[in-house]
Amino acid sequence: MNRPAFDFSAPRGEPALAAPDSVSWRVFKNPVALFVGGITAVLLELAEPRVRTGVWEHSSFRTEPLARMQRTGLAAMVTVYGARSGAEQMIAGITRLHSRVEGVTPEGLSYRALQPELMDWVQATASFGFLQAYHHFVHPLSAAERDRFYAESRPAAQLYGAPGAPMSEAQQVELFEATYPALRSHPIVFEFLDILRATRALPGPLRLLQEPCTRAAIEILPAPVKTLLDLPGNRVLTPAQARWVRRVGRIGERLPLPGHPGIAASRRMGLPRTFLFRGQPQT
Repeated sequence: MNRPAFDFSAPRGEPALAAPDSVSWRVFKNPVALFVGGITAVLLELAEPRVRTGVWEHSSFRTEPLARMQRTGLAAMVTVYGARSGAEQMIAGITRLHSRVEGVTPEGLSYRALQPELMDWVQATASFGFLQAYHHFVHPLSAAERDRFYAESRPAAQLYGAPGAPMSEAQQVELFEATYPALRSHPIVFEFLDILRATRALPGPLRLLQEPCTRAAIEILPAPVKTLLDLPGNRVLTPAQARWVRRVGRIGERLPLPGHPGIAASRRMGLPRTFLFRGQPQT
C-alpha cells in the first residue's frame, strides 16, 4: 500500500469523526468491504441521471479511473479515521470543488452537485455499499449494528451538505424507495464496468480477485436496481467466486496491512497497533 497523503497519526489524541469502537472503524478497515462497496456505490450513483452526468462530465473517471478511485478511497479513510480537524479541512476542500459542478443532463434536467437531495443520495449509496459489502462478504452485522453504522455517519453527512442522509437502515430503505422512480439505466454504467475491467485496480496476485469483487458489488445491489440496469448474465457472481471473496474478506479482518490508516489512527488515540485486528467481534 502506498503511503497515504495524509498523516493519520496526528495530532496526538485528537478524535476522529467516528469513535474507535464504532462499526465504521470495523467496516472501513477491511479492503474487500471497501473495494466491493465502493463499486456498488458508484453503480448506484450512475443510475441517478443528475449524479451520473456530474460524475462523468466533471471528474477524471474516464481518463484516470485508478487515480480517481484512489482519491475517493483516501477521502473515505480520512472521513472515518482522520483527526476531526483534518477531516473537516479535507471535506471543506471537496465541498469547494463541488460548488463549481453544475449543468444540464442530456435529458434536460438541471443539476448542482451541492443540491441537498443529490448529496443525500451520494451519502446514502456510499453507506449502503460499504455496509452491505461487509455484511455479506466479511461478517454479518446485527440490525442494531447496521443502524449504528448509519447513525455514525451523521457528522460527516452534515459537513458534506447531506442533511437528509439516512441515519438508520429504515431511513435508507425509505430514501431508496423514494428515489427508485428517478433512476435510469444508461450506457455509461456499462462503460464504467468496462473501464474497471481494463484497469489494474488491485496489485499483483490480488488482480485475480478484481472480477469476482466486481460481480460481488453487483450482487448486493437492491433488486429493483439490478432489474433496471439489466446487467449481462456473465456478470453474475458464482458460488465459488462468492466463497473466494468471503475467504479473502475474512483474512482481511485479522491481517493488518502495512500503512493502513486505521493502524496510524489507533496509535494517535493511544491504542495498540493491533486494536482493529484482534479477531472477529461477536454479534
